[in-house]
Amino acid sequence: MSKPVRNERTKLLANALDRASTACLAVGILAPLSTSLLGADPTGSTAGGTILSFAGWTLTAVMLHLGARRLLGDLVS
Repeated sequence: MSKPVRNERTKLLANALDRASTACLAVGILAPLSTSLLGADPTGSTAGGTILSFAGWTLTAVMLHLGARRLLGDLVS
């Protein structure tokens, strides 16, 4: 495989991972946060469970983002 093709495939994969990290933030943090700020919490979750969920989603998003950055470090010049 040629260098330009390999680089483009690497960039596509890194972009996909970064979009997945953004989706984790939106689904796992922003959606429940906006729901609770509006006063409608259909899950009835406890504060401890909510904090644990936020931590899990944040960790997942950060790991995906860092994985994408690491992939970009593998680009061939």
